Amino acid sequence: MAKKTEWNYEATVAQVEQILGEIEDGDLELNDVFSQFSKAVESLQQCENFLAQQREQVELLLENLVDT
Repeated sequence: MAKKTEWNYEATVAQVEQILGEIEDGDLELNDVFSQFSKAVESLQQCENFLAQQREQVELLLENLVDT
């Protein structure tokens, strides 16, 4: 059974940067450009969700700190 790899923010950002670099180089077929762009958008949405969750946790910790 394949082990699911853990999601990593930095690795995802690096993957998006790589995809954008490939698109900018102009070496991809048009169909591949759309496919890769779609992957990049999905990855950026994952990053945005991760950052929103982390921000909520920090705000909660700060509230608890102020309340004590």
